[in-house]
Amino acid sequence: WVFVWEKGYQETDSVVSSVTTKVKGVTLTNTSALGATVWDVADYVIPPQEENTVFVMTNVILTMNQRQGRCPELPDDNTECKVKNNCVPGYASTHSNGIQTGECVPYNSTIKTCEVFAWCPVENDYHVPKHTYFSCSKNFTILVKNNILYPKFNFSKRNILPNINSSYLKNCIYDSQTDPFCPIFRLGKIVEAAGQNFQEMAVEGGVMALQINWNCNLDRAASHCVPKYSFRRLDNKDTAHTVSPGYNFRFAKYFRDSNGTESRTLVKAYGIRFDIIVFGKAGKFDVIPTMINIGSGLALFGVATVLCDIVVLYCMKKKYYYREKKYKYVEDYEL
Repeated sequence: WVFVWEKGYQETDSVVSSVTTKVKGVTLTNTSALGATVWDVADYVIPPQEENTVFVMTNVILTMNQRQGRCPELPDDNTECKVKNNCVPGYASTHSNGIQTGECVPYNSTIKTCEVFAWCPVENDYHVPKHTYFSCSKNFTILVKNNILYPKFNFSKRNILPNINSSYLKNCIYDSQTDPFCPIFRLGKIVEAAGQNFQEMAVEGGVMALQINWNCNLDRAASHCVPKYSFRRLDNKDTAHTVSPGYNFRFAKYFRDSNGTESRTLVKAYGIRFDIIVFGKAGKFDVIPTMINIGSGLALFGVATVLCDIVVLYCMKKKYYYREKKYKYVEDYEL
Protein backbone atom coordinates (compact mmCIF):
# COMPACT_ATOMS: atom_id res chain seq x y z
CA TRP A 1 0.00 0.00 0.00
CA VAL A 2 2.69 2.51 1.04
CA PHE A 3 5.15 1.86 -1.78
CA VAL A 4 2.93 0.78 -4.66
CA TRP A 5 -0.30 2.72 -4.20
CA GLU A 6 0.82 5.75 -2.15
CA LYS A 7 4.29 5.87 -3.77
CA GLY A 8 6.02 6.21 -0.41
CA TYR A 9 9.42 6.31 -2.13
CA GLN A 10 8.69 9.79 -3.56
CA GLU A 11 9.07 13.34 -2.32
CA THR A 12 5.93 15.40 -3.11
CA ASP A 13 5.14 19.03 -3.93
CA SER A 14 1.93 21.05 -4.45
CA VAL A 15 1.18 22.93 -7.64
CA VAL A 16 1.65 26.70 -8.13
CA SER A 17 -0.58 28.03 -10.90
CA SER A 18 -1.59 31.05 -12.95
CA VAL A 19 -4.63 31.31 -15.25
CA THR A 20 -5.69 33.68 -18.03
CA THR A 21 -8.85 33.45 -20.12
CA LYS A 22 -10.20 34.70 -23.43
CA VAL A 23 -13.87 34.50 -24.48
CA LYS A 24 -15.08 34.62 -28.08
CA GLY A 25 -18.52 34.82 -29.70
CA VAL A 26 -21.08 37.30 -31.02
CA THR A 27 -24.87 37.33 -30.83
CA LEU A 28 -27.77 39.37 -32.22
CA THR A 29 -30.77 40.66 -30.27
CA ASN A 30 -33.86 42.45 -31.53
CA THR A 31 -35.95 44.17 -28.84
CA SER A 32 -38.40 47.05 -28.76
CA ALA A 33 -36.05 49.07 -26.54
CA LEU A 34 -32.82 48.64 -28.53
CA GLY A 35 -33.89 47.36 -31.93
CA ALA A 36 -31.46 45.07 -33.76
CA THR A 37 -28.22 45.02 -31.77
CA VAL A 38 -25.02 43.00 -32.10
CA TRP A 39 -23.28 42.08 -28.83
CA ASP A 40 -19.63 41.04 -28.77
CA VAL A 41 -17.08 40.13 -26.09
CA ALA A 42 -16.61 43.73 -24.97
CA ASP A 43 -20.34 43.93 -24.16
CA TYR A 44 -21.03 40.71 -22.27
CA VAL A 45 -17.73 39.84 -20.51
CA ILE A 46 -17.69 41.97 -17.34
CA PRO A 47 -15.03 42.95 -16.34
CA PRO A 48 -12.72 42.09 -19.24
CA GLN A 49 -10.23 40.30 -16.96
CA GLU A 50 -10.46 38.77 -13.48
CA GLU A 51 -8.14 36.52 -11.51
CA ASN A 52 -8.95 32.85 -12.26
CA THR A 53 -12.54 33.87 -13.10
CA VAL A 54 -14.59 35.03 -16.08
CA PHE A 55 -18.19 36.29 -16.03
CA VAL A 56 -20.37 35.95 -19.14
CA MET A 57 -23.66 37.87 -19.21
CA THR A 58 -26.54 35.67 -20.43
CA ASN A 59 -29.61 37.72 -19.47
CA VAL A 60 -30.20 41.41 -18.80
CA ILE A 61 -32.66 44.07 -17.64
CA LEU A 62 -31.94 47.44 -19.28
CA THR A 63 -33.20 50.80 -18.01
CA MET A 64 -32.48 53.31 -20.77
CA ASN A 65 -31.87 57.07 -20.64
CA GLN A 66 -31.89 57.60 -16.89
CA ARG A 67 -31.35 61.17 -15.68
CA GLN A 68 -31.23 62.58 -12.18
CA GLY A 69 -34.56 64.15 -11.27
CA ARG A 70 -37.93 63.54 -9.59
CA CYS A 71 -40.13 60.57 -10.46
CA PRO A 72 -42.51 58.08 -8.79
CA GLU A 73 -40.96 55.18 -6.85
CA LEU A 74 -41.77 51.56 -7.71
CA PRO A 75 -44.98 50.46 -5.97
CA ASP A 76 -44.74 48.17 -2.93
CA ASP A 77 -46.09 48.08 0.63
CA ASN A 78 -43.76 50.89 1.76
CA THR A 79 -43.98 53.25 -1.21
CA GLU A 80 -47.68 53.24 -2.20
CA CYS A 81 -49.56 56.22 -0.88
CA LYS A 82 -52.99 57.85 -0.87
CA VAL A 83 -52.17 61.35 0.33
CA LYS A 84 -49.07 63.49 0.75
CA ASN A 85 -48.80 62.73 4.48
CA ASN A 86 -47.97 59.10 3.68
CA CYS A 87 -44.56 60.15 2.32
CA VAL A 88 -41.67 61.32 4.51
CA PRO A 89 -39.25 63.90 3.02
CA GLY A 90 -35.64 62.65 3.11
CA TYR A 91 -36.58 59.03 3.82
CA ALA A 92 -34.78 56.22 2.02
CA SER A 93 -35.01 52.53 2.91
CA THR A 94 -32.48 49.86 2.04
CA HIS A 95 -34.37 48.97 -1.13
CA SER A 96 -35.22 52.53 -2.24
CA ASN A 97 -34.20 53.80 -5.65
CA GLY A 98 -33.86 57.35 -4.33
CA ILE A 99 -34.68 59.88 -1.61
CA GLN A 100 -38.35 60.67 -0.95
CA THR A 101 -39.39 64.27 -1.62
CA GLY A 102 -42.56 64.08 0.49
CA GLU A 103 -44.94 64.22 -2.50
CA CYS A 104 -47.48 61.54 -3.47
CA VAL A 105 -47.67 61.28 -7.27
CA PRO A 106 -49.36 58.92 -9.76
CA TYR A 107 -47.27 55.91 -10.80
CA ASN A 108 -49.94 54.85 -13.31
CA SER A 109 -53.68 55.36 -13.81
CA THR A 110 -54.58 53.33 -10.69
CA ILE A 111 -51.62 53.53 -8.27
CA LYS A 112 -49.93 56.42 -6.51
CA THR A 113 -46.44 56.17 -4.99
CA CYS A 114 -44.10 58.47 -3.11
CA GLU A 115 -42.01 60.70 -5.33
CA VAL A 116 -38.21 60.25 -5.09
CA PHE A 117 -35.18 62.20 -6.19
CA ALA A 118 -33.25 59.55 -8.13
CA TRP A 119 -32.02 58.37 -11.49
CA CYS A 120 -35.29 58.48 -13.42
CA PRO A 121 -37.11 56.49 -14.60
CA VAL A 122 -36.35 54.02 -11.80
CA GLU A 123 -35.47 50.43 -12.63
CA ASN A 124 -38.27 47.87 -12.64
CA ASP A 125 -36.74 44.44 -11.99
CA TYR A 126 -39.82 42.69 -10.60
CA HIS A 127 -40.08 40.46 -13.66
CA VAL A 128 -36.91 38.73 -14.87
CA PRO A 129 -37.09 37.77 -18.57
CA LYS A 130 -37.87 34.06 -18.65
CA HIS A 131 -36.13 33.55 -21.98
CA THR A 132 -32.39 33.99 -22.29
CA TYR A 133 -31.59 37.45 -23.69
CA PHE A 134 -28.54 36.07 -25.50
CA SER A 135 -29.96 32.94 -27.11
CA CYS A 136 -26.62 31.99 -28.71
CA SER A 137 -24.54 32.35 -25.56
CA LYS A 138 -24.25 28.58 -25.13
CA ASN A 139 -22.08 28.56 -28.28
CA PHE A 140 -19.60 31.11 -26.91
CA THR A 141 -16.14 29.67 -26.29
CA ILE A 142 -13.56 30.29 -23.59
CA LEU A 143 -9.83 29.73 -24.04
CA VAL A 144 -8.14 28.81 -20.74
CA LYS A 145 -4.36 29.28 -20.58
CA ASN A 146 -2.89 27.67 -17.48
CA ASN A 147 0.77 27.67 -16.45
CA ILE A 148 1.85 25.46 -13.54
CA LEU A 149 5.06 25.09 -11.54
CA TYR A 150 6.33 22.55 -9.04
CA PRO A 151 9.06 24.66 -7.39
CA LYS A 152 10.62 21.82 -5.38
CA PHE A 153 11.43 19.95 -8.60
CA ASN A 154 11.90 23.03 -10.82
CA PHE A 155 9.27 21.57 -13.17
CA SER A 156 6.94 23.82 -15.20
CA LYS A 157 4.37 23.19 -17.88
CA ARG A 158 1.22 24.67 -19.42
CA ASN A 159 -2.06 23.19 -20.57
CA ILE A 160 -1.35 24.10 -24.21
CA LEU A 161 0.79 21.02 -24.76
CA PRO A 162 3.91 21.02 -26.99
CA ASN A 163 2.20 18.97 -29.71
CA ILE A 164 -0.62 21.55 -30.12
CA ASN A 165 -0.05 23.89 -33.07
CA SER A 166 -1.83 27.09 -34.15
CA SER A 167 -4.07 25.47 -36.77
CA TYR A 168 -5.28 22.84 -34.28
CA LEU A 169 -5.92 25.51 -31.63
CA LYS A 170 -8.09 27.54 -34.04
CA ASN A 171 -10.42 24.64 -34.76
CA CYS A 172 -10.51 22.38 -31.70
CA ILE A 173 -13.23 22.31 -29.03
CA TYR A 174 -12.77 20.34 -25.82
CA ASP A 175 -14.36 16.91 -25.76
CA SER A 176 -13.59 14.37 -23.06
CA GLN A 177 -13.41 11.57 -25.65
CA THR A 178 -12.05 13.06 -28.88
CA ASP A 179 -10.15 16.18 -27.71
CA PRO A 180 -9.36 15.80 -23.99
CA PHE A 181 -6.40 18.24 -24.13
CA CYS A 182 -7.97 21.07 -26.15
CA PRO A 183 -7.96 24.21 -23.92
CA ILE A 184 -11.00 25.77 -25.67
CA PHE A 185 -14.36 25.06 -24.06
CA ARG A 186 -17.90 25.71 -25.31
CA LEU A 187 -19.96 27.27 -22.51
CA GLY A 188 -23.00 25.08 -23.13
CA LYS A 189 -20.88 21.93 -22.98
CA ILE A 190 -19.31 22.98 -19.66
CA VAL A 191 -22.73 23.39 -18.06
CA GLU A 192 -24.06 20.16 -19.55
CA ALA A 193 -20.98 18.22 -18.38
CA ALA A 194 -21.86 19.31 -14.83
CA GLY A 195 -25.35 17.82 -15.23
CA GLN A 196 -27.12 21.19 -15.57
CA ASN A 197 -29.44 22.74 -18.16
CA PHE A 198 -27.77 25.75 -19.79
CA GLN A 199 -30.99 27.55 -20.80
CA GLU A 200 -32.40 27.30 -17.27
CA MET A 201 -29.14 28.43 -15.67
CA ALA A 202 -28.71 31.32 -18.10
CA VAL A 203 -32.00 32.98 -17.09
CA GLU A 204 -30.99 33.87 -13.52
CA GLY A 205 -27.29 33.04 -13.62
CA GLY A 206 -25.06 30.83 -11.52
CA VAL A 207 -21.49 29.84 -10.70
CA MET A 208 -19.62 27.03 -12.46
CA ALA A 209 -16.24 25.49 -11.66
CA LEU A 210 -13.81 24.44 -14.37
CA GLN A 211 -11.36 22.22 -12.50
CA ILE A 212 -7.87 21.40 -13.79
CA ASN A 213 -6.09 18.51 -12.12
CA TRP A 214 -2.29 18.23 -12.46
CA ASN A 215 -1.37 15.00 -10.64
CA CYS A 216 2.05 14.06 -12.03
CA ASN A 217 4.56 11.26 -11.50
CA LEU A 218 7.86 12.94 -12.36
CA ASP A 219 9.73 9.64 -12.34
CA ARG A 220 8.13 9.16 -15.74
CA ALA A 221 8.68 11.30 -18.85
CA ALA A 222 7.41 14.90 -18.75
CA SER A 223 5.00 14.12 -21.61
CA HIS A 224 2.96 11.97 -19.19
CA CYS A 225 2.23 15.03 -17.01
CA VAL A 226 -0.99 16.31 -18.59
CA PRO A 227 -4.06 18.19 -17.29
CA LYS A 228 -7.39 16.52 -16.59
CA TYR A 229 -10.52 18.69 -16.79
CA SER A 230 -13.74 18.33 -14.83
CA PHE A 231 -16.80 20.53 -14.25
CA ARG A 232 -19.30 21.16 -11.47
CA ARG A 233 -21.84 23.76 -10.37
CA LEU A 234 -20.81 25.69 -7.25
CA ASP A 235 -23.92 27.68 -6.33
CA ASN A 236 -26.63 25.68 -4.63
CA LYS A 237 -29.59 24.85 -6.85
CA ASP A 238 -32.28 23.74 -4.40
CA THR A 239 -35.91 23.78 -5.50
CA ALA A 240 -36.97 24.03 -1.84
CA HIS A 241 -35.01 27.28 -1.35
CA THR A 242 -35.67 29.68 -4.23
CA VAL A 243 -35.02 33.01 -2.47
CA SER A 244 -32.45 35.11 -4.34
CA PRO A 245 -31.33 32.41 -6.80
CA GLY A 246 -28.59 32.68 -9.39
CA TYR A 247 -25.99 35.41 -9.82
CA ASN A 248 -26.46 39.04 -10.90
CA PHE A 249 -25.11 42.55 -10.37
CA ARG A 250 -25.62 46.08 -11.71
CA PHE A 251 -23.42 48.50 -13.60
CA ALA A 252 -24.07 51.62 -15.67
CA LYS A 253 -22.85 53.20 -18.89
CA TYR A 254 -22.72 57.01 -18.63
CA PHE A 255 -23.20 59.61 -21.34
CA ARG A 256 -23.10 63.43 -21.53
CA ASP A 257 -24.83 65.37 -24.30
CA SER A 258 -23.72 68.65 -25.90
CA ASN A 259 -25.56 70.63 -23.20
CA GLY A 260 -23.62 68.90 -20.44
CA THR A 261 -26.60 66.87 -19.21
CA GLU A 262 -25.52 63.51 -17.87
CA SER A 263 -27.54 60.35 -18.54
CA ARG A 264 -26.92 56.66 -18.17
CA THR A 265 -28.10 53.20 -19.17
CA LEU A 266 -28.51 50.99 -16.10
CA VAL A 267 -27.73 47.33 -16.70
CA LYS A 268 -28.79 44.54 -14.35
CA ALA A 269 -26.68 41.68 -15.63
CA TYR A 270 -27.54 38.03 -15.06
CA GLY A 271 -24.94 35.50 -16.09
CA ILE A 272 -22.66 32.60 -15.35
CA ARG A 273 -19.38 33.06 -13.51
CA PHE A 274 -16.78 30.46 -14.43
CA ASP A 275 -14.20 29.87 -11.70
CA ILE A 276 -11.05 28.09 -12.90
CA ILE A 277 -9.75 25.96 -10.02
CA VAL A 278 -6.29 24.39 -10.40
CA PHE A 279 -5.02 21.70 -8.04
CA GLY A 280 -2.55 18.86 -8.12
CA LYS A 281 0.43 17.10 -6.59
CA ALA A 282 3.69 15.87 -8.08
CA GLY A 283 6.01 13.15 -6.79
CA LYS A 284 9.61 12.18 -7.55
CA PHE A 285 11.96 9.54 -6.12
CA ASP A 286 13.98 10.60 -3.09
CA VAL A 287 16.20 8.56 -0.74
CA ILE A 288 14.98 10.14 2.52
CA PRO A 289 11.23 9.25 2.31
CA THR A 290 12.22 5.83 0.94
CA MET A 291 14.41 5.04 3.99
CA ILE A 292 11.83 6.45 6.41
CA ASN A 293 9.07 4.25 5.00
CA ILE A 294 11.32 1.17 4.93
CA GLY A 295 12.20 1.76 8.60
CA SER A 296 8.53 2.24 9.47
CA GLY A 297 7.68 -1.00 7.66
CA LEU A 298 10.35 -2.98 9.51
CA ALA A 299 9.11 -1.60 12.83
CA LEU A 300 5.63 -2.83 11.98
CA PHE A 301 6.91 -6.41 11.76
CA GLY A 302 7.71 -6.28 15.49
CA VAL A 303 4.25 -4.96 16.25
CA ALA A 304 2.75 -7.72 14.10
CA THR A 305 4.46 -10.38 16.23
CA VAL A 306 3.04 -8.94 19.43
CA LEU A 307 -0.47 -8.70 17.98
CA CYS A 308 -0.36 -12.28 16.70
CA ASP A 309 0.71 -13.51 20.12
CA ILE A 310 -2.17 -11.70 21.78
CA VAL A 311 -4.70 -13.18 19.33
CA VAL A 312 -3.34 -16.74 19.58
CA LEU A 313 -2.85 -16.83 23.36
CA TYR A 314 -5.97 -14.99 24.51
CA CYS A 315 -8.62 -15.00 21.76
CA MET A 316 -8.58 -18.37 20.00
CA LYS A 317 -10.43 -21.46 21.18
CA LYS A 318 -7.19 -23.53 21.52
CA LYS A 319 -5.39 -20.82 23.45
CA TYR A 320 -4.44 -23.22 26.28
CA TYR A 321 -2.85 -25.64 23.83
CA TYR A 322 -0.83 -22.86 22.20
CA ARG A 323 0.19 -21.51 25.58
CA GLU A 324 1.58 -24.95 26.60
CA LYS A 325 3.59 -25.11 23.41
CA LYS A 326 4.87 -21.56 23.65
CA TYR A 327 6.10 -21.70 27.25
CA LYS A 328 8.22 -24.47 28.81
CA TYR A 329 8.12 -24.71 32.59
CA VAL A 330 11.32 -25.86 34.38
CA GLU A 331 12.02 -26.58 38.03
CA ASP A 332 14.20 -24.31 40.10
CA TYR A 333 16.85 -26.62 41.67
CA GLU A 334 17.61 -24.12 44.41
CA LEU A 335 14.03 -24.50 45.66
